[in-house]
Amino acid sequence: MIHNIAIMNANKRGQRQVWLAVALSVFTVAWGGNEFTPLLVLYREQGIFSDLFIDMMLVCYAIGVAVGLLGAGPLSDRFGRRALMLPAPLIAALGSAFIASGEELGVLMAIGRTLSGISVGMAMTVGGSWIKELAHPRFEPGVKPSEGARRASMSLTGGFALGPAVAGVMAQWLPLPGQLPYLLHIVLSLVLLPLILTAPETRQSAHLKVKGSFWADILVPSVRNKRFLLVVVPMAPWVFGAAFVSYAILPTLLRDMVEYSVAYSALIALVTLGSGFTIQQFGPQIMGESRTRGPILAMSVTVLGMAGSVWVAMNPHPWWALVVCVILGLAYGLGMFMGLADTQRIATPTDLAGLTGIFYALTYTGMIFPAVLTRLSEFFTYPQMLGFGTVVAVLCLIIVGVTSRKL
Repeated sequence: MIHNIAIMNANKRGQRQVWLAVALSVFTVAWGGNEFTPLLVLYREQGIFSDLFIDMMLVCYAIGVAVGLLGAGPLSDRFGRRALMLPAPLIAALGSAFIASGEELGVLMAIGRTLSGISVGMAMTVGGSWIKELAHPRFEPGVKPSEGARRASMSLTGGFALGPAVAGVMAQWLPLPGQLPYLLHIVLSLVLLPLILTAPETRQSAHLKVKGSFWADILVPSVRNKRFLLVVVPMAPWVFGAAFVSYAILPTLLRDMVEYSVAYSALIALVTLGSGFTIQQFGPQIMGESRTRGPILAMSVTVLGMAGSVWVAMNPHPWWALVVCVILGLAYGLGMFMGLADTQRIATPTDLAGLTGIFYALTYTGMIFPAVLTRLSEFFTYPQMLGFGTVVAVLCLIIVGVTSRKL
């Protein structure tokens, strides 16, 4: 009898941990997607590519993310999570291989960044939906409804934080700075890939009976939900908008003020995303039962962080920048969790991945900020441009504050 009880307890522990296999895969893909960030400083210092070309690599990545999000989400709703999530780490590893080979070849680097984006898009929408569905009493008795959003956002943020931190340290002090970080990611992807096969499929019905066309799936009916349009949409671009102001724009402004510029860029990424990771652990408690508190708090912290970025642009100092990065990281973490939790609440079971993909695609529009600011820097100063961004964030706060109370 004691033996049988032990087996039952072991089975329960196994059930509670099935989401970890998916989370580790998402973590690995996110690692590869963001390890490029601190190396932006390295590529600028090498002088092989123009600043605009380097920032355009963020746009290539964002385009890849959009393709992965908007294509893989509906496909996984239709054919199952494993079939769409399994290739993601392999595509991420291939992207790293292209980037490592393209340190002096722009075409290879652009292909690599696009592939990295596609893999991240797949991981975010398919992996995030899979983690959400595994946070279900069928797999984990007594699990809270918001636990799926917390685990999904933390898996992404953990990879987004550690990837650039490790890559920056390696590029600053180890040989082959343009290749070694990417080789590490390739090894990590291949080692952890088999784990995804241990996670149970949560869309079995999709394999048995598929109705309608793929193009009908892409429409995602719940995207017309008023709360999604008027609360989630205004908040979403500031998720990565805040993050990339922190670890793509501020290190560029300060690179001549620090001795180890690549390592400092990695530190900023780690502080930013580490702050976001930390606050996401308390997301369910912050949100509570209120449908207004979370979105308003996320946008309020965003406004504060953007105002802080204006201060740093006007009074550049490495330590001040780190303080502002904490605030922008909190804005990222709150925006990611609150937006994802709202999205998962709004979505129906048949378009969960599709609507999640649309939410993430909207968050990644914030990645365009660095390229836009670099292009406009010929006409405006950074304090002016970041100040304008702060005003737009205030307007989004007002919209979210009004609509979240009514919808």
